[in-house]
This record gives sequence, structure tokens and C-alpha cells, in this order.
Amino acid sequence: MLALVMLSVLSGAGLWIAGEQLSRPARASLGPPPADLQARTVRIPVPRPIPELATEQAPGQISAWFSPGQPGRGAVLLLHGVRSHRGQMLARARLLHEAGLGVLLIDLPAHGESSGERISFGWRESQGVAAALNFLRRELPQERLGVIGVSLGGASLLLLPPAERGPLQAVVLESVYPTIEEAVHNRLRVRIGEFLSRGLTPLLLSQLPLRLGVEPAQLRPEQALRQLDAPVLVAGGQLDTQTPSAETQRMAAAAPQLQALWLVEGAHHTDLQAFSPEAYRQKVLAFLIQRLRADAAAASSATP
Repeated sequence: MLALVMLSVLSGAGLWIAGEQLSRPARASLGPPPADLQARTVRIPVPRPIPELATEQAPGQISAWFSPGQPGRGAVLLLHGVRSHRGQMLARARLLHEAGLGVLLIDLPAHGESSGERISFGWRESQGVAAALNFLRRELPQERLGVIGVSLGGASLLLLPPAERGPLQAVVLESVYPTIEEAVHNRLRVRIGEFLSRGLTPLLLSQLPLRLGVEPAQLRPEQALRQLDAPVLVAGGQLDTQTPSAETQRMAAAAPQLQALWLVEGAHHTDLQAFSPEAYRQKVLAFLIQRLRADAAAASSATP
């Protein structure tokens, strides 16, 4: 009996430590933007302080690189994945910049050089997205806006209430999980197998209210996607085990204005732009140009 009690205590301690590691901030120093991006470093205040992101003494801020692009070409907000930073989106930023689009690459809250004490799997990160979108609308009021969100980045966009998100003319969602329950289960399954992951997933998720003040039911991007009033391109790896293709297809089915579903042949849970750069140019860049360039959008709306 004592051995069983000790095993339970050790297992519980291990899960608590795992939860700590998953939610701890992912700090990184990025330095100045690359010269070829013709960007500047900006610090964007968080408009509404949220717990552990800002206090009265230390206002929250989002660190970013901003390149305004050419007038009439549109602008894109780039949102990286979990435990990464804006450097992950640099190749995408270069691709868009070469096409004349404006780009804003941010570090999500608790990532890179942005403030925040806990990663919250899209919940608090959404306020960083709100700050970034407000910044773009102030800096480029005449431009049509789009977003590329990778994994956590896409979830952070979707979990932002529609009234705070505002109108968008194009959204690209790459490898975005439908629910936090499935995201945790899939990642555990890859590491410890199906049987153990089914038992441990609820135990890990039970820490969310204690650590972050959020319930698992509040972390369901698939449900939030049903309220997204914007043209959407959904992409994912055909061989992805962390966000399986069936889940990516569900996300596509949930989008009211789905424009395209792209399952990248041979890709796992990886950087889709790096995995298939030419196809990314043909599909993602073409989609954004069509939706964001003023002349292309006008021609599209005029077509009977």
C-alpha cells in the first residue's frame, strides 16, 4: 500500500513538473531585423492588461518587426508556433516583402522578447494578437489585412473574440489544433503511446484552471473558427501526428468562408513553408495577393 501511495505521489509530482515546463515562458533575444526586410523594431503596448502579462507598474508589451510594404499591396500579421518566436516567420516575411506586402512579425506573449509569465495555449496570447492588429490598423489604415497563424499562432487568432479581432480580408491557418484536449492527447501519444496518453491527458488538462485561470472548454479553436468572417486557407501536413490530417480537415469544414484546404504531401508537424517553398508560394502567397492587393480584390469583386 505504501508503495502504491508513493507511486501516486511521484506520478502526480511528475505531471505537475510537466505542466510547469509546458507553460513556462520561452524567452529569446532576437536583436535587430535583417536589413533585407527593410523593417524596424517596435514595442506594442497591450491595450487591456491581463493577469501575468501586465501590472500597473510594468505594462505589457509585444515585441515585433514591422515593414510597411508598398501602398495598395496589403499587410499580413505573422504569428509563430508554441515555444518559438518571430524568427520562425522570417522566411514567410521575406516572401511577402518581396511581393510588396507589409508584414508585422510579433513575439506572442510569454515568447521571445514579449512580456508574459505563462504560455496559455492561445488564451492570453490572443491579447497580443489584438494589440498587433490594432497597431497595423493605425499604421496602415488604407490596407487590407491578412494573418498567417502557425499552430499556437492560429489558435491565438481564433480565440480572440470577433469584436476585438475586427475585419480581416484573408486568414491562413497552418497546423492549428481543433481542441486543447486533442492537442495534448496527440502529443502525449507520440511520446508514450495511446493507452497512457488517454489516462494522463485529463490530469495535465486539470492544471489549466490552477495555473492559467482557463478551462479546457475555452481552448477550442475549431468552435471559434465557425465565427470567423473572413476568407480562409487551411493547411496541414498529410503525415502530421500532432495535428493529424483528419483534424485539419475538420478545421477546414468549420470555416464559413473556406477558400482552400492544402494537405501537404509527405509533411509531418513541420514548417510547411520550409518543407515545400514553391508550393507555398503558389498556394499561400497567391491567395494573399488575390485577397489583399487593392487592384486584385477589386477585379475579383467585379467578376460576375
